[in-house]
Amino acid sequence: MPASTAPATDWLDDFYNADSDQLWVTADQGSRFAKEIAGDHNPLHDAESSRFCVPGDLLFALIARRYGLARHFALSFRGMLRAGTKLSFPSQPAQAFTIADENDRDTVEVQYDRPVTTDPAALLALIEAYVASSGETFPDRLGPLLAEAGVMFNPQRPFLVYDGMALDIQRAPGTDVRVTPADASLSVNGKRADVQFDYRIADGDGALGEASKRMVVSGLRPYDAEAMTAVIAAYHARRAR
Repeated sequence: MPASTAPATDWLDDFYNADSDQLWVTADQGSRFAKEIAGDHNPLHDAESSRFCVPGDLLFALIARRYGLARHFALSFRGMLRAGTKLSFPSQPAQAFTIADENDRDTVEVQYDRPVTTDPAALLALIEAYVASSGETFPDRLGPLLAEAGVMFNPQRPFLVYDGMALDIQRAPGTDVRVTPADASLSVNGKRADVQFDYRIADGDGALGEASKRMVVSGLRPYDAEAMTAVIAAYHARRAR
């Protein structure tokens, strides 16, 4: 059974559509979530982009709100989810389950081990705190990793995608939950890099657990400091707009 029942209405209601056990996200909803909630200005989340994909952080938020938290909660994304794709959410989550699209293609693999009964307001607070930290990976955290490894993505066609995440907590959070950056690592394999960002989770009662986020950066080329400086400046300009 789900560990938490979400309020009838909350801020997440603006970012998806639902009909029975099916749920879908429009390009406008996904783009607004990325920019307004996650602070993520990846061009893949521009509503008008031909390569638009639904933000992974939004999928995490919707899955967590639907089923509640668990001591171990992890998602693995099976490719990029296009706008308007209808997803079927199982009515009863198992320890491991998948969320499929309308063509019965698996889009998200979920691990949901040892549910934690959580106050709905605290659940939303943790979701928002994680999403806010997760969305701010570029340029502050990813930039130095790329420079150290001597690689970068194509500045004309950047391709950075969310591969998966994991959340491990010891107890239910309070409403004053905080998610802060910890370690980060990057591993290069040919033209792609696998990146992991780690986070610490705490609330007013102290340490609560940890989280991690996995990303894939494709189309790698030798690092060019001048080109990367221009990319970062353009990113900040996008965020300011």
